[in-house]
Amino acid sequence: MSDLRVEIEKEPVQGDTNRSRVKNRVGLVATCALGGSLVALYAVAVPFIAPALRKTCLPFVPATNTQVKNVLRALQSRSGTLVDIGSGDGRIVIAAAREGFRSVGFELNPWLVWYSRYRAWKQGVHRHTSFYISDLWKMEQLEAKLQTELQSSARVVACRFPFPTWTPDHVTGEGIDTVWVYDAETFKSHTTTAKAAEPQ
Repeated sequence: MSDLRVEIEKEPVQGDTNRSRVKNRVGLVATCALGGSLVALYAVAVPFIAPALRKTCLPFVPATNTQVKNVLRALQSRSGTLVDIGSGDGRIVIAAAREGFRSVGFELNPWLVWYSRYRAWKQGVHRHTSFYISDLWKMEQLEAKLQTELQSSARVVACRFPFPTWTPDHVTGEGIDTVWVYDAETFKSHTTTAKAAEPQ
């Protein structure tokens, strides 16, 4: 009788060990899943949050439909290549490609670049668009670069932020939908006039 009692007592101990192993595995899986989720959240969130922490805060704010229409209105009766600096989710680039422009977008946030490429593919304009991950904070002064490198027939359209030293040829929209239009011929001639007026 005492032998039987010993065998009965051994069985629950074995079951407890199995339960303990299962709990340890569940705990390990839960810890790995939580850790992986936090790493993924960090990887996705940082490109959206980092621009807000810069000296000049420029977080991603998608273009409104009105703003896109204002840009396209500013480009009416023109053709060629459109370059969107800070292209975000690619709305302006894709809309311009639908209007027949060869369109290029430069954006710091890699998630937005990949999303833009996907949207261009989904909307059937991927052959007329290109998107690049580019940190514009590492490039030379934008106004000087555009004045030097653009042809006189080029047109610069600024959304939300006008160029500080250029006078726009015309302005379309109001509030966050405002679009400033600068013809290269105008800002190049102002630069030439200003240089000629400087004392030697």
